[in-house]
Amino acid sequence: MVELKTRTELDLMRQAGKVVAAALAAAKETAAAGVTLRDLDTVAAEVISAHGAKPSFLHYHPHFAPTPYPGVICTSVNDTVVHGIPDGYQLREGDLVSIDCGAHISGFHGDSAISFTIGDPTPEDEELIQLTRDALNAGIAAMQVGNKLGDVSHAVGQIGRGRGYGLLENYGGHGVGRRMHEDPHVPNEGRAGRGMKLRPGLVLAIEPMFIAGGRDKYVTAPDGWGLRSVDGSRAAHWEHTIAVTPDGPLVLTAP
Repeated sequence: MVELKTRTELDLMRQAGKVVAAALAAAKETAAAGVTLRDLDTVAAEVISAHGAKPSFLHYHPHFAPTPYPGVICTSVNDTVVHGIPDGYQLREGDLVSIDCGAHISGFHGDSAISFTIGDPTPEDEELIQLTRDALNAGIAAMQVGNKLGDVSHAVGQIGRGRGYGLLENYGGHGVGRRMHEDPHVPNEGRAGRGMKLRPGLVLAIEPMFIAGGRDKYVTAPDGWGLRSVDGSRAAHWEHTIAVTPDGPLVLTAP
């Protein structure tokens, strides 16, 4: 069931969104060659706690996973598209890193993700990161009262497909609110003018996940969590939590 949020509830979600933005910023600032993914997780955990919030991902156990998630953030490096566990891997120059973070406060969640490289990016990585972010922004722009859910999916997908990137199979965005994952599912590809009508109070996490090699399929890492490109090509992931309002889309996880 899709739940529309009140203005008061959106204000609470904005509080959670600010915590997520701060945690992501701190993790990115910490990321450098020689730093471990576990170090980034520790930094994000400290920021979330300092704001009086709690992590959304820690101990989360969806049906597809063999164990509860062991980290505060997801740290996906190079060919890992999403759900990478923050372990003892030491970052290296040239790594493409995607960090996904969720936090909740006062009963409401925020969810956001960023991608960047350690050191200067190659032209190919720079384009992949930028176009994935462009797709997120296109999806946000489509979140207008009266538009359809398919308009959002179409806006995201046409950028990825137009460049020949793969779109992670069976994964996309989702509703957010009192639970981290709510209805509706938001595919990263779709037909404009189709699907449910967007109404004020609808909150969605839009999250394009583009794979440079052009293939949608993935393989699951031995830990049962990380999803990796089948051909070893690199991937980028961007995400924001956004509300539909009469005045246009409101990005709840903006810094």
